[in-house]
Amino acid sequence: MASGDSFYVTTPIFYVNDVPHIGHAYTEVAADVLARWHRQAGDDTWLLTGTDEHGQKILRTATANGVSPKEWADRLVESAWKPLLETVDIANDDFIRTTEPRHEKGVAAFIQQLRDDGHIYEGVYEGYYCVGCEEYKSRDELIETETGDYAGELVCAIHSRPVEVLKEKNYFFRMSDFQQQLLDLYESQPDFVQPESVRNEIIQFVKQGLEDLSISRSTFDWGIRVPWDDTHVVYVWFDALLNYITAAGYGDPERRDEFRRRWPATHIVGKDIARFHAVIWPAMLMAAGLPVPTRVFGHGWLLVGGEKMSKSKLTGIAPQQITEVFGSDAFRYYFLRAISFGQDGSFSWEDLSARYQAELANGFGNLASRVVAMVTRYFDGVVPAPGEYTDAELAIQRTVAAAASTADAAIDRLAIHEAIHSVWTIVDELNGYITEQEPWVLAKDPATAERLGTVLYTAAEGLRALAVLLSPVIPKATAKLWDALGAEEGLGALTAQPIRAVGEWGRLPAGSAVSALEPLFPRIEEAPTAAISGAA
Repeated sequence: MASGDSFYVTTPIFYVNDVPHIGHAYTEVAADVLARWHRQAGDDTWLLTGTDEHGQKILRTATANGVSPKEWADRLVESAWKPLLETVDIANDDFIRTTEPRHEKGVAAFIQQLRDDGHIYEGVYEGYYCVGCEEYKSRDELIETETGDYAGELVCAIHSRPVEVLKEKNYFFRMSDFQQQLLDLYESQPDFVQPESVRNEIIQFVKQGLEDLSISRSTFDWGIRVPWDDTHVVYVWFDALLNYITAAGYGDPERRDEFRRRWPATHIVGKDIARFHAVIWPAMLMAAGLPVPTRVFGHGWLLVGGEKMSKSKLTGIAPQQITEVFGSDAFRYYFLRAISFGQDGSFSWEDLSARYQAELANGFGNLASRVVAMVTRYFDGVVPAPGEYTDAELAIQRTVAAAASTADAAIDRLAIHEAIHSVWTIVDELNGYITEQEPWVLAKDPATAERLGTVLYTAAEGLRALAVLLSPVIPKATAKLWDALGAEEGLGALTAQPIRAVGEWGRLPAGSAVSALEPLFPRIEEAPTAAISGAA
């Protein structure tokens, strides 16, 4: 995309019935890296996250804890969900709660418009309902258990808990009317749903035929009231999906221009909720005459011991269990480098520890420390001016330019793991370059002083490029490196550096004063598996 374009990216809004685990943090970090990259590219960027606070599951959880649903939501938002953003260093532009007046107002306006335009009617629904999913289930989505506590009962395939049979008068959205329009959308915009595996699943689901969607509930009252019938509340998913436009200004006449400027958005979601975002949500928008999202990306699951991360199955790991040992940068780097974005990925403490040492501490961190130390030792802490470049330096320059271009293209495709892999070629090439050029040998002979300056300028300028390219991924370490390079005085703040121009060689001014650099990724003496393995 061209610099200056609008890039609006969202996470799902997370359900506040429990505290977050690393699966939630993974989604947050992925969206945050995309947003940070686009901000540094000069794009008009907006990152939205938030919490989903209505529905039967919240009501039951709050009641079980002896508080009102609003009190429960307030407690979890302030004690767990907002702190999550600090734990993994999320630079969000907005945080929306579905209990906020701006959201409730927008939902009421949207659903009223759909009714006025004939897209909503009254009917009776009877079917299987999973409270955990807050979703009606077809028979083929259920499993009949033969053993255990629920022997002989139908259970949800996701939660392994019995479903309920509900029969109630509801209001319905004529979603079946949009089946062909949705299929046309998927065909005309092949990248609308990603990755390909999720896209194929969505297309097959819609081709089987769409039923109309029950969009209200009358058996409980924790939700947004249906404007024309206050005995009903809006179905929690219909309510929650609308956060993406209510946060951007929909329903507020004073923010009409802002809404036009921001919408549509790129949605980053877990693949298990891709159907809501790639079927129900665009159908809702089509009915309202609004643009559909730019893209819906359904990333894979984090697996622990071969199972999807889940609090109910005791496989949920709190993000701070990782960040307290390794730091937020390592959390961000590990999950986006070790897992191909879009595929499932297995988490293990051993793999995290190994990558921390090999890639972050020894690969990048040691490179930064060595270069700053040599500039300090051999040039009194001043970045030297380069002399004549040889093929070795020109090769480094080509590596930096290629990595920057390839990474930007990967980010455009939402292939975050590919972008990091491309940038890491600079780390590997610079480490090899220093080993081959042996600046510690050049420093012993006054006749090779100019050559030494060229080598160390090349290494320092390579670090300048790395700091910019890795800033969206590991913002704390790169900020320390930027300060140590003395780059801010000549180039300005790290986050203000134009990321698409990073491959232009020679931007770090010769004469910049370096300063001491503490280890960016300190050695961790005690293996975390021994200390925390039982905490999951």
